[in-house]
Amino acid sequence: QVQLVESGGGLVQAGTALRLSCAASGRTFSPYAMAWFRQAPGKDRELVASIRWPGGSTFYADSVKGRFTISRDSIKNTRIYLQLNSLKTEDSAVYYCAARTYASVDYDHWGQGTQVTVSS
Repeated sequence: QVQLVESGGGLVQAGTALRLSCAASGRTFSPYAMAWFRQAPGKDRELVASIRWPGGSTFYADSVKGRFTISRDSIKNTRIYLQLNSLKTEDSAVYYCAARTYASVDYDHWGQGTQVTVSS
C-alpha cells in the first residue's frame, strides 16, 4: 500500500513563495512518475507539474511555467517538492500529490491534499 503525505501549505501574500513537500511510503513503491495537482473551489482538478523516473523529465502547466519548480529528493527517491514562487491569488487551491507506478496507466495514488491560499 502506497501512502502519500503532503506538507507545506499555508496562507501567504501574493508575490511571495511556498514550498510543498510530498513523502511517499510503501515497501514496494517504485514510481514511474509523481505529480502535483490542484483544485480550486468550483473548478476541475488540474495537473500543475510532474516528474518522471528515472530520468527526471518534467512537465508544467502553462499557468505555472517559470514560477513553479518540481523536484525530487536526491537521497530519498520517493520524496518530491514543489517550489511555488511569485504566487498569485489564482494559485489558491488544495494541492494534491499523486503517484503513478510502472504497473498503472494513470495516477492512482493520492495524498490528502494541502491548502494553499494566496491573499492580495
